[in-house]
Amino acid sequence: MAFPDRIERTVELAHPPAKVWAALTTAEGLGTWFGNGATVDLREGGSAQLTWDSGDKANIRIERVEEPAVFGFTWGIYGLAEDDPRRTYVEFTLEPAGAGTRLTMVETGFAQLPDDQYRKAFQSNTDGWAHELGELVEYLNAA
Repeated sequence: MAFPDRIERTVELAHPPAKVWAALTTAEGLGTWFGNGATVDLREGGSAQLTWDSGDKANIRIERVEEPAVFGFTWGIYGLAEDDPRRTYVEFTLEPAGAGTRLTMVETGFAQLPDDQYRKAFQSNTDGWAHELGELVEYLNAA
């Protein structure tokens, strides 16, 4: 592999794991910090959908639910057609850190793409996670 296949971000949050878990796994939480609306069927094999006021949407398949420590899902890859079967895997890991939580987000699966699609998707999601995790921090701090 000639390029990275992994986006990883760790954020120290001044909130207990249960509060962070709810922000990641409920329609209210996801629909506030990650989109403008959401539906969530929180179970392995369940689905979720994020929607934005722009009309964009993301369909998610929930792959891993280990409350309150691990939440994982697959979703379509930015820049590919909605019906393209290729997906990336996103996993959030929550660890108690003092009175707060250490949240690690990892997204993998970009290596399956040809160079031109890879560059577009990897850069978009790298920038996107920096922005979205900032919105998660704002959401948690405001709650």
